[in-house]
Amino acid sequence: MSESMALFQNAFYVGNNFNAIIYGMQLMVYFMTVRVMQSRKHKHAPSDKFFLLFTTIILLLNTVFVATEAVFGEEMWVVNADYEGGMDAYLFDFASVWYQTFGTAASIVLNLLSDGLLIYRCWVVWDDLRVIVFPAIVYLASFSLGIAQLYESGRPHSNYFAGLAKNLGIGYTSCIIGLEVLVTSLIASRIAFVGKQFGRSMGPNNVGGAYTSAAAIIVESMLLSTLTGIAYIVTFALGHQLEIFFLSIYVMMTCFAPQLVVLRVLSGRAWTRDKSSMFGQDSKLEFTGRSTTRIDHEESEKEKGSHVMTSSVSNSSSVKVEDV
Repeated sequence: MSESMALFQNAFYVGNNFNAIIYGMQLMVYFMTVRVMQSRKHKHAPSDKFFLLFTTIILLLNTVFVATEAVFGEEMWVVNADYEGGMDAYLFDFASVWYQTFGTAASIVLNLLSDGLLIYRCWVVWDDLRVIVFPAIVYLASFSLGIAQLYESGRPHSNYFAGLAKNLGIGYTSCIIGLEVLVTSLIASRIAFVGKQFGRSMGPNNVGGAYTSAAAIIVESMLLSTLTGIAYIVTFALGHQLEIFFLSIYVMMTCFAPQLVVLRVLSGRAWTRDKSSMFGQDSKLEFTGRSTTRIDHEESEKEKGSHVMTSSVSNSSSVKVEDV
């Protein structure tokens, strides 16, 4: 093995092993999602079928990526172990083989679908179209760069990690990850602000904690995808040989993170536009179910910040709040 490519080859091998581990986690989350859909207690919403279809499509796209990376590794390290020039020569000569291009295309489409969901969830959390105008423009720009990178990296004897393909890749990846950082920050800050405000209003009886907890922030903002994306773009832009490892992890997280969002939505624990409107300046907080809890925020003439809470109880002496 060439000494200059030793770290890259090892990072590629380790990345493939992590792909297999994370893919198993994705399958588990997917079957949990299907189980929730089939549960008799599940209250079906018109969007449920869309979310199930969405999570199925991104899982299939990620399956293509995992399979093509595994096949290319096998061809390079096992089947063609005696290739003239060794593994580095094989990598250089066949980096743009058709199934590798197919896997790259699947990862780009997966990334775009994931970020599309992220922008949609940002709109849901903020309940304001103005917030997502700029992210939507950046999203369209990243789509164009992604197509250009795919074309260039798929040309004969081209390489995803070298030449014009790499320059286009840096532009595309910087654009898409910058978008993720922006939208993730918007979602996380909104949930954190609402959680703090709501916690002050409710005190220890914070029935909305499930929607403003640390777990809610991590899942709703797809923080796992954004953080791994930052690690990838840094190594990719610097040309560090660990770039292939962080690319693998990032692609896997662009599937795993939205899967968690979909599971949370179908389980009735995710933010909806109704929940977002609860925290408007003049809106009321309501959790509907077998009984209803309502909080009206008003300012009295004598003292600002006073809160009046009314609760309706159905066949019970205690208020029972169910997730919508």
